[in-house]
Amino acid sequence: MEKISQVQTPFIQNQLLDKVKPENKVEGFGEIFKDALKEVSKAQNESDKLTNQLVTGEVQDIHEVMIASQKASLSLQMTMQVRNKVVEAYQEVMRMQV
Repeated sequence: MEKISQVQTPFIQNQLLDKVKPENKVEGFGEIFKDALKEVSKAQNESDKLTNQLVTGEVQDIHEVMIASQKASLSLQMTMQVRNKVVEAYQEVMRMQV
């Protein structure tokens, strides 16, 4: 029986794993979030480019276009959920009485 190989991690999570800087400096949440937003934007731009190429007939493989579209969609949904959780946490902290 074969061993189960490592499960593939979500799209954005792969981008965030190797963010340790030299001299033991670690990026702050803002920098990590900004990098993640850049990756989401890049995925959306790639999806738009492939969609336009499909419409003009430059790309014949609809599967490639659909995969790029789903990657862009899922990464945007995940980014929105992270944003919602951050806003929710901020609001919860603001409701705390000191």
